[in-house]
Amino acid sequence: MICAIFQKLQLTTIAPSVMLGSVDTSWIHYLKHEVACMKKPKRISILEPGTLILGVLLSILSAAICMQIMGQLGTAPNTSLIGAVLVMIIARIPLAVAQKFRNLERQNYVLSIASSAGFSAANCGFVAIATMFILGRHDMIVPIALGTLVGCMIAVFVMGRIFDSKIFPAQGPWPMGQAVVSVVEAGDSGGKKGFELLQGLVVGAIAGFFGVPMAGVGIAFVANMVTMTALGVGIIVRGYGPRVFGGFDIGQTNIAQGLMIGAGAVALVQIIITISKSSSSKSSKHKSAPHHVEDGNKTTPAGGDAPYTVSDAATQRTLVGSVGLFAAGGIALALLTGIFSDMTPLMSVVWVIFAGVVSVVVMVLVGTASMHSGWAPGFAVITIFLTLGMLIGFPAIPLAVLIGYVGAVGMPMHDTGIGLKAGWLLRGKGADPAAEAYGRRQQVLIKQIGVVVGILMAMIFGLVLIRGDVIPPMSIFYAATIGEAVNPALLRELAMWAVPGAVLQAAFGNKSVGLMVATGLLINNPIFGVTLLVAIALRKVIGVKHMSIRAPGLIAGDGLFGFVSNIVRAFF
Repeated sequence: MICAIFQKLQLTTIAPSVMLGSVDTSWIHYLKHEVACMKKPKRISILEPGTLILGVLLSILSAAICMQIMGQLGTAPNTSLIGAVLVMIIARIPLAVAQKFRNLERQNYVLSIASSAGFSAANCGFVAIATMFILGRHDMIVPIALGTLVGCMIAVFVMGRIFDSKIFPAQGPWPMGQAVVSVVEAGDSGGKKGFELLQGLVVGAIAGFFGVPMAGVGIAFVANMVTMTALGVGIIVRGYGPRVFGGFDIGQTNIAQGLMIGAGAVALVQIIITISKSSSSKSSKHKSAPHHVEDGNKTTPAGGDAPYTVSDAATQRTLVGSVGLFAAGGIALALLTGIFSDMTPLMSVVWVIFAGVVSVVVMVLVGTASMHSGWAPGFAVITIFLTLGMLIGFPAIPLAVLIGYVGAVGMPMHDTGIGLKAGWLLRGKGADPAAEAYGRRQQVLIKQIGVVVGILMAMIFGLVLIRGDVIPPMSIFYAATIGEAVNPALLRELAMWAVPGAVLQAAFGNKSVGLMVATGLLINNPIFGVTLLVAIALRKVIGVKHMSIRAPGLIAGDGLFGFVSNIVRAFF
């Protein structure tokens, strides 16, 4: 429309000049403008009927599959990778309605809603509903489902506000996001990139068949080496500890949880110091930038001194505000479930504050682990706060409601970070700040729709699975643990191991070494740790040039094989 109006105006100014025979260069400006208009990408809305309908259909399928696998195996797969393949297949159907899905942004929207529905259904709604079912509180199934809906939506909203800030930079590793983009782009462009990606996919899938986790190799080539070394060491100590330490199994202790508490506390302090320093710095306040993102969170673009589209002040406001949002959501949930009647007024206040603060802490811890390693320790982190809730003395049902609510925060944060990283790469790494801001908002909105679909599926299909005795192992653990007597020895153990966790985290600065060691100690997969460390050593020798496309392909191949394998095991 604008280009057409511009054209008419140009023609009215050019014509008199031509008639007078004078020299006029206005037509040159007109051509330049037209070329710019043609190059400017069209902004695509998530509300396009075809995109939204396909996205919702894949979301329903994704939620159903993920809940089935969660109930059978205790884990939910990342559906973004399989979704990428499915959308590419659809885009090549020789029908006009399918051709528009060759557009990478549309593909990204569809992937975003499908993965959001899968994670929110399986990891959040299904687990919380099943926990209440086991505890015999069928009257709380609908309220806890609504609580998880609120928790998920707030988490997605908050991640959308602080993605590409200093604590969650778009230029961070986000290995799973890179893997998704590599699949999408290589499938679209073909050629050398497509062949290199195919090599990674094939090797990753074949290695997965033989039990070798090539995702570790891929992650080692895209993430920070110090961070990944810490993760690998933690995994190996956990896996081979019984052999080295004469049968002593770290997995049967609370050492990892203690380390996580100490490292997490220091990580939060580090984040507060980082954004506070930058906000108080006069130089950062007065830096100028050629472009800004048009969403109120302004800072310099990728080429400047501070390559973030979310300012430190905006990050502070969002984090502080999110405590209030989560606390308000907790109050609404408590009123719906009636749990305030089970607690004293003072304990009720503590419960609300705990819900608000812990939700933000869970977001930061899970988001940081996801950004660096591609793995989100949601269950491990929630177990820590389940233990702390028991130590505080919350009654059984209020504690179950709290864990269901807080447990709905981490995985949506993880999933949204992956999706926004993929979108940032597909949109040109922030080269057009306005387009990036628009696309990011669209992704957050469609992920919110995915959350709604996922929780609805958990309330409908999830209950069908539960009545068929398909129950997530996490729900069984939560229900069995809630209400147990508090052991003073547990508190001493957590406090003792929190100290080295804090020291490790502080010693290596923002590389999250303490968090990654603790995360590694929670993963019982020693071959993954060996593969990771071997790949890091290989990276030191050959560099990353030859693995820039193959590494994400390895992650994707391993993930796709795991997805298909899980479906076969769960359904057949």
